[in-house]
Amino acid sequence: MDTQYPHKRHRRDDKEQDQFLFIRNILNIIFILGAAVGLAVYFFSSTTVGTFIILGSMVFKIAETILRFIR
Repeated sequence: MDTQYPHKRHRRDDKEQDQFLFIRNILNIIFILGAAVGLAVYFFSSTTVGTFIILGSMVFKIAETILRFIR
């Protein structure tokens, strides 16, 4: 009886590494920090300014998502 595992169809080979991985990680860090700061400003200071900070951090997440699709 053959006990091999099925091939992972949703994973890329190691030779097809994501060329934008470092940039995507930086963009994700900026997004997370921006969202955290935006939430803090939203709850402790001004809701309008906090909303704009969160929306501004979402631009970085959108850019990261675009890089994920074009890899």
